[in-house]
Amino acid sequence: MHIAKDTAVTISYKITDPATGKPLDSGHVAYLHGGYENIFPKVEAALEGQAAGHAATVDLAVEDAFGPRDESLVRTIPKSEFPPGVKVGGQLQGPGADGRPQMFHVVKIKGPVVHLDGNHPLAGHALRFACKVTEVRAATSEEIAHRHVHGGHGHHH
Repeated sequence: MHIAKDTAVTISYKITDPATGKPLDSGHVAYLHGGYENIFPKVEAALEGQAAGHAATVDLAVEDAFGPRDESLVRTIPKSEFPPGVKVGGQLQGPGADGRPQMFHVVKIKGPVVHLDGNHPLAGHALRFACKVTEVRAATSEEIAHRHVHGGHGHHH
């Protein structure tokens, strides 16, 4: 089967810094192909029409990856408002600038202040995305309705 709209695609991937080759992330992911915003659009375009076994490497500019850093997503909160049990490197949810829920990474705890960052850890970075297609199948009607792949390396409800 070839990758086309409404196929469930599983890939193994490695993300590196294109300038230094430093590894940044790796793993496996399943995504719903066809403009569902489950994967970077340039990666999706590179995989269109391919089959299991196909390998691709795509260089992504900052704008094509996680976008530029947004310094308005960096904030501090009093340690007294910080939930117990969360440590540096952890995440917590709080209201974003628009009032909707936003995930924040705990960057630093210094004295009575906790430093949070709502940016993706790779925001502001160009990336090299290397992947290999391990499986292609027709998506289920439920996956299409939910706009993501279920089970395996996809989304779990």
